[in-house]
Amino acid sequence: MTAPTTSRWWTLLVVGIGTFMLMLDISVASIALPQIRASLHASFAELQWVFDAYALTLAAFLVTAGSIADRRGRRGLFFLGLLVFTAASLSCGLAPNAVALNVSRGCQGVGAAILFAVGPALLGQAFHGKERAMAFGVFGAVTGIAVASGPLIGGGLTSGVSWRWIFLLNVPLGVSAAVITRLRVQESRDPRARGADWAGMLTFTVALAAIVYALIRGNEIGWTSPEILAMYGISAVMLVAFVVTERRLGERAMFPLSFFRNVIFVGISLVALIANGSALPAIFLETNYVENIMHLSAFSTGVRFLPLTLALFVFGAVAGALTGRVPFRLLMGASCVALGIGLLLARTTTADSRWTALVPSMIGMGVGMGIFNPTRAALAIGVAEPRDAGVASGINETFQQVGIAVGIAGIGALFQHRVVSLFADSQAGHLLGGQAASGAARGISAGSLDSVAAAFSGLRDMVLRDGRAAFVAAFHDAMLACATCALAAAALAALLLRTKDLHASALSLVPPETETDAAERTAVAARS
Repeated sequence: MTAPTTSRWWTLLVVGIGTFMLMLDISVASIALPQIRASLHASFAELQWVFDAYALTLAAFLVTAGSIADRRGRRGLFFLGLLVFTAASLSCGLAPNAVALNVSRGCQGVGAAILFAVGPALLGQAFHGKERAMAFGVFGAVTGIAVASGPLIGGGLTSGVSWRWIFLLNVPLGVSAAVITRLRVQESRDPRARGADWAGMLTFTVALAAIVYALIRGNEIGWTSPEILAMYGISAVMLVAFVVTERRLGERAMFPLSFFRNVIFVGISLVALIANGSALPAIFLETNYVENIMHLSAFSTGVRFLPLTLALFVFGAVAGALTGRVPFRLLMGASCVALGIGLLLARTTTADSRWTALVPSMIGMGVGMGIFNPTRAALAIGVAEPRDAGVASGINETFQQVGIAVGIAGIGALFQHRVVSLFADSQAGHLLGGQAASGAARGISAGSLDSVAAAFSGLRDMVLRDGRAAFVAAFHDAMLACATCALAAAALAALLLRTKDLHASALSLVPPETETDAAERTAVAARS
């Protein structure tokens, strides 16, 4: 049933605000890490958890949040998510030490999981037909802009006020969105609601938390260390227990295993995982390149990422207009190809390049991510019955967040390994030798080239020269790996995203030339 006109637009507004806040907090903290370290006297490991705590809980609670929302009410749970996220943001902004900051970041991730899982389902319930395409176009643009503008907003707040305001900014936004949600957004839920699947929620959350923890921390403490191997074991045991539980519960399960018999659901999940595993690490690496090789300030770095932000905004709107006119597989495939081309163009940079050398790469990435985000969000709820929209969205968002975690861990490990290897083989590396060269290379890969060079005053110029060369060469290798993943995602989109597997509720978004065939297939299925 279509929501009242005013309620629809209020829904779009609050989902946009919630999505902007949670996506912004994925990237905004990266620019403020030096200030956080100095202010809170944090160690390197504690700084890593500024990202890791958020990513871990965000990925772990997505499906659980979507399942509860479908049963108990999407508006009510979205409202709760806003409260949790806003309170946690206030706690982050007021944190007296690194431990308090990281615990608060974990709580932020729980609120973000609720918002990310429930937001697309609210839009799918409120909008239909061409209006739905427009709504998801706006949703995708907001998602991309939040990620791309993280360096700009983080740099501006950190340089102009304090790093604490990258979190405190969420408080007035979250309170406003919560009030609007309570007063203006229409409730929606599954009228045939089943009891909560607590066993499924527990086993799945523990399984996912364990594997994401292993992926995030493996590069730092060793992929075969006892701690990481234990996490793999816990994840495997809990995943088996989850599958057994869901099979026994059948219709009462929170996670319909039948989803994985749907080719388009498998396709969009894999494409979301691989594409996000290439895009987000690339943005972090490009930010690192601009700050540390070009020696630009946090705010100046953010300003120079405006081409990416602009392209995301424009092509997010374009994708909304094209949804319903162009087959999904073409939109998704084209977006991943554009992303891959943008990533390859980053390899034209050198150690002496001006920042404009990255503009073609930023535009290509912006075009790809701008088209990808709204199309993916629309497909994620279009593969399931309306009553399962929340859990379907949550599962897809989980694949997306796991892709980000895997991408940052894997591409980051590749980048660091290449910097260490290339610097060790350089003239400066040979002169430093052994542990000194490896330690210097790890510092260079972390973005501390100037500090590393200053520590070896007699070899300063040589360390700067060879360190810059190693950094840029490793940056090129990492971008090639990201581009390969993006192009693989394009191939999967072309092969697996078949319109015939869409649920009937999504047929209003199907291009005219395929709608008849899909309707006929639905009728045949109903008769059988």
